[in-house]
Amino acid sequence: MDFFFEEESDSNPNQNEGRDKDPRMLQVENAEAILSRDDDVEENFSSNDISRRVQELVEKIHDRRTNDQKEIESFQQIIVDKVTEVCQQMKQDMYNVYEENSSEMQVKLLELTDVLETCTRLHTELLKASHVLASLQEGLTVSCTAEPMSE
Repeated sequence: MDFFFEEESDSNPNQNEGRDKDPRMLQVENAEAILSRDDDVEENFSSNDISRRVQELVEKIHDRRTNDQKEIESFQQIIVDKVTEVCQQMKQDMYNVYEENSSEMQVKLLELTDVLETCTRLHTELLKASHVLASLQEGLTVSCTAEPMSE
């Protein structure tokens, strides 16, 4: 459209003078200048806008990945805490079983000690009784052999 006006300006210089003075023509020229600048701005704005939006999307993706990583680390920590808690509970249960077993074994060891003491005492009494019987037998044997001689 500027080309059309330029041809007219070359062919009719008087017309340019009138146009320059006519406010409507000035408005048209200003509008054309603004539109041509807006086209450039729109191209730049679109390019800048796209770049900005792409950058925003990349940042959102990065933020989401960071949040995902934080969630995974949090989940991992929860799992580690839970496993640690379960292991502690298992240890405690195991120690409780050890304690119960130890108590039961202590009772059985005391019973065994009592039985062994009784066996030792009985063995000692049996040995004494055996010695007494052996002495009696010797005494009887000596007295039996001594009596026929005296007759």
